[in-house]
Amino acid sequence: MKKKAIYEGVVERVDFPNKSVVNVSDEEEQALVKGGIPGQKIRFQVTKKRSGRAVGRLLEVVEKSPVEIPPTCVHFGRCGGCAYQNLAYETQLALKEEQVKRLLSPVLTGTEEFLPIKGSPIASEYRNKMEFSFGDEVKNGPLALGMHKKGSFHDIVNVPECQLVDGDFRKILSAILTYFTRENVPFYHKMSHEGYLRHLLVRKGKKTGEILVDLITTSALARKEEDFKEVLLSLDLEGKIVGILHTHNDALGDVVKDEGTTILYGQDYFFEELLGLRFKISPFSFFQTNSLGAEVLYETTREFIGETKDKVIFDLYSGTGTIAQLLAPVATKVVGVEIVEEAVVAATENAKLNNLDNCEFIAGDVLKVIDELKDKPDLIVLDPPRDGIHPKALEKIINFGVNRIVYVSCKPTSLARDLEVLLARGYEVEKVCPIDQFPSTVHVENVTLLTRSEMTKGSI
Repeated sequence: MKKKAIYEGVVERVDFPNKSVVNVSDEEEQALVKGGIPGQKIRFQVTKKRSGRAVGRLLEVVEKSPVEIPPTCVHFGRCGGCAYQNLAYETQLALKEEQVKRLLSPVLTGTEEFLPIKGSPIASEYRNKMEFSFGDEVKNGPLALGMHKKGSFHDIVNVPECQLVDGDFRKILSAILTYFTRENVPFYHKMSHEGYLRHLLVRKGKKTGEILVDLITTSALARKEEDFKEVLLSLDLEGKIVGILHTHNDALGDVVKDEGTTILYGQDYFFEELLGLRFKISPFSFFQTNSLGAEVLYETTREFIGETKDKVIFDLYSGTGTIAQLLAPVATKVVGVEIVEEAVVAATENAKLNNLDNCEFIAGDVLKVIDELKDKPDLIVLDPPRDGIHPKALEKIINFGVNRIVYVSCKPTSLARDLEVLLARGYEVEKVCPIDQFPSTVHVENVTLLTRSEMTKGSI
């Protein structure tokens, strides 16, 4: 295949994350193209050659796939939030399970138990958190509030019918867009760094129905936003708004950053419940964005961990301490380590809220803190960020010599890399279970149980 040339081919399979392997007739090599689903005939342009394979850009779907269905969301194709809305949920699950198997096969022996993928209890309206962006759909166009346009850094697509969130999110989204359009308030331009409106953060407890709304703006305009508050409070919602906030963010990057928050109404937190425990969540603290899916993830984790009575457990990369608190009732002690201080404060507070006095949460980088831990673990739970575990931190974790490690991964490519190290140091994969936390998207999580016999400890 030649660079810049245009070809047509059929998608043989889709590798993680959303990379179509395309066969072109009369061509010996395959192409790797972002987007597409198995069975589609697509037109693409080769953008570069890499490792003996052409890399292309999707131009057009020429023929639909036999497994393709009408998308459930009217915004699909323009909005970049979803990739698989045109696949039945059972087909999505099969696709993700196959992706995980293919990624892990080079490091597995075939003797492991590979459990069928577990789906989310609900496949739509599952998210408990959304960060919507202000902008315009076209240059100098009317104000938009929604998601980034597919493949675009600048353009924002209005998504009043988004199917990732429930009706309360959609009502809030539409009301706020109407209000600021009427007020003729400018959005923040990423290139000129001028303007006011940046993001709208909405969080809602799936179990509690409590809603927290945070308007993120620059400090360019001296607005008090009292009318903004009244617009929200006048809405007829199924849930209940417990807090309305206004956060300033003058940072140049396109990220939601807290540089000072004012409470316009109520409080700056809401509550959610998971597996019988109650969690207090602040606007920017990490919490699984699919509450019902998180229960499946954590139940599987707890099952893989097994017996915890009279044991000391390390929960590394513990976030707000959800896993630690689920294990604490029958453990001697659980020690959580997390680099985000706000998350550690929340974890400590939530442990008290749930009457758990055998949890200790430490703020710091696992790579550094692990040397200072006084307790010796019997079990270790790993739930690292997408990039996986720092190689030096992984070596220190291995040196604890525990018999059981449960690795909760949100990116299978990082998991495959870290498993290679763990297996080389004497661990064996006992079982793996993919879990879908994010229907209609490319993401998939995994829970992996690794064990090591007493005989191999001496080789550490």
